[in-house]
Amino acid sequence: MEKEDQKLQKGLGLHARRSIAYVVLTIITFFCLFWFYILFINATRSNGQLQAGFTLLPGGHLMDNWKNLLAGTLPVWQGLINSLIISTCSAALCVYFSTMTAYAIHAYEFRLKKFIYPFILMVMMIPTQVTALGFVQLVSKMKLEDSFIPLIVPSVAVPVTFFYMKQYMESALPLSLIEAARIDGSGEFHTFNAIVLPLMKPAIAVQAIFTFVSNWNNYFTPALILHDDKKKTLPILIAQLRAADWLKFDMGQVYVMIAFSIFPVIIVYLILSKHIVQGVALGSVKG
Repeated sequence: MEKEDQKLQKGLGLHARRSIAYVVLTIITFFCLFWFYILFINATRSNGQLQAGFTLLPGGHLMDNWKNLLAGTLPVWQGLINSLIISTCSAALCVYFSTMTAYAIHAYEFRLKKFIYPFILMVMMIPTQVTALGFVQLVSKMKLEDSFIPLIVPSVAVPVTFFYMKQYMESALPLSLIEAARIDGSGEFHTFNAIVLPLMKPAIAVQAIFTFVSNWNNYFTPALILHDDKKKTLPILIAQLRAADWLKFDMGQVYVMIAFSIFPVIIVYLILSKHIVQGVALGSVKG
């Protein structure tokens, strides 16, 4: 009887903890999604309605705000294309070369191996604002202003992504697998592309999302490099729309443009999230 009572108490305790976890997760989910709901609600209201006050009910001016936005002087669709080009290319280069760097430090033995890893971590601590002036001067001397190259090429070396890939590789990529591939005659690039990258899919998906979103929302560096309206990204165009003269200022257009800029990020997350779920499931099965 005592053992049955203990089992019953453990079962009740586990059920209570699980219920609390579900409640907490539901509350967190609500607060995370509530602000998106407010954003899309405000996108359906006119400037006058927004100035009148807050409400949870949608308005009927979504298409009017969208038409007024497209009728303005800002190249909205071109800004979307520019943001997509920069974010997609930066994410691809970042995850590929960061994974390659992590693989080199993980799989090879060389003299300066102990110093390179902490050196890269030290570089990670340097804020972007500290190097911004020198970066802009270099771009100006190379005559690369109003070009996407200075915004894409530096993504090859991102210390934060390298650190994540290195940590994941230590737990997911055994050196014995690499040695077996070498014994079978596999070249280094073939081993990396055919063996290492498929094993790193969950980590690559996570970092691809983070890198894409980071570059998509980046305002600071593009604002220093891009001056032509046809080259500007969506964050810069949103800032210009918000800084418009008070006679032309329309908060409804601002909310519509912000909502418009969020959709590509949601689509990228939906595409890559399945790899994250597969990776978590695969890890739990192996465990």
